[in-house]
Amino acid sequence: MWTLPPTDSVLQVLSFIAVAAQAMTAALAAGKRSMDWAGVCMLGCITALGGGTIRDVLLGHYPLLWVLHPIYLAIAVVAAIVTIVLARLVHRLRLAFLVLDAIGLVVFTMAGCDVAWQVDASLPIVIVAGMITGCAGGVLRDILCNEVPLLFRSELYASVSVVTGLFYATAFGLNVNDHLWTVLTFALGLTLRLLAIRYKWEMPKFVFSGEER
Repeated sequence: MWTLPPTDSVLQVLSFIAVAAQAMTAALAAGKRSMDWAGVCMLGCITALGGGTIRDVLLGHYPLLWVLHPIYLAIAVVAAIVTIVLARLVHRLRLAFLVLDAIGLVVFTMAGCDVAWQVDASLPIVIVAGMITGCAGGVLRDILCNEVPLLFRSELYASVSVVTGLFYATAFGLNVNDHLWTVLTFALGLTLRLLAIRYKWEMPKFVFSGEER
């Protein structure tokens, strides 16, 4: 029941980190809404595993990852509880939230692309699968916390996922070192997201008041 998934890839290790990171962002968001511990753990699991679940359902990729390997569920729950215990010791929760969310976005995007490639999806579907995996969990978290999703209100987000997915997918048809390419993609995606936060890079906004002149 508690068997580990294959660990022959750097991406697998990063996936464990990303699950914990996303669960921690959910716990921080839940704390602002004064949720009880059960609610925090549930939100942590939904945030950490929701994107991958939606991806697998759309691709018909069964069994779901957390069903096949419940350790992912355990990591999400433990990370949420640890955050509850340590949150009061963290003075810059806003920064911690954004960094953890960025890690989850980038790693889950790569994981989503990897799964789509394994089921022989075309390149556009690979990129979309990566974006769903990277973004959907955070969207669910924000909706359940009654907030406008970070995806729609902040600096480059979905765009970072698309760029990360495109860069990562270029290695699928090339004879390159998988571990090295995974590390490079992670560094690229995380750097791009953090720079977007730091310098407030945004996509052009559509503003329409509906008033006629």
